Amino acid sequence: MDLQEQLKDIKTQFRLAMNGVVSKSMRDKGLDYKVNFGVELPRLKEIAGYYPKNHQLAQALWKENIRESKILAGLLQPVESFIPELADIWVEDMCYPEIAELTCMNLFQYLPYASQKAFEWIADERSYFQACGFLILARLFSKGMTLNERSENEYLDQVVAAIQSPASFQQRAAYTSLLKYVRLGKEQGQKALKALSVMKSSDKPEWKLLYEEVKSETEENL
Repeated sequence: MDLQEQLKDIKTQFRLAMNGVVSKSMRDKGLDYKVNFGVELPRLKEIAGYYPKNHQLAQALWKENIRESKILAGLLQPVESFIPELADIWVEDMCYPEIAELTCMNLFQYLPYASQKAFEWIADERSYFQACGFLILARLFSKGMTLNERSENEYLDQVVAAIQSPASFQQRAAYTSLLKYVRLGKEQGQKALKALSVMKSSDKPEWKLLYEEVKSETEENL
């Protein structure tokens, strides 16, 4: 099949797997994609398995303003042909947390420059860039990646700033990464608590609660 035939075949698969209940539920929660077939993730992974990873196909899928196409793009994009400039373009095109989270899980964490991009993005003021940076780091910390002192200080400065920001997506992504970082060991937990010390005596209950959660996670590693 040529590219257009593959795209047509994939859209047919989407229609066959369409779930109106899931699609409506997403719309009710504010996930108002231009086109959303409501196909569930296990089925999308199954559909992706029908096709070999292909750069042109993945790029064409990403350009479609369809929820399922963007998710499938991350599953079918080969790592070796995904240059850093394309990563920036994809993040700039993101509109929903679901797409950011799945693209980080299915593609970004495996890029050879993942750590470099993550640190570049967490220093970016744009919402999805910052969130994707933290989501990548969460994945890398889960795989045991540690940081040198300079990177560690930069990470903790950025994560504390993001957690205190009013933007919920960055907050959630930053906190997710922090929990993974703390689980690396006792030393990381103590450094995290020191960085978060400003929250310990905060007049905001949610910040105090967050500090106590990180403290509890740290104590479990002792």
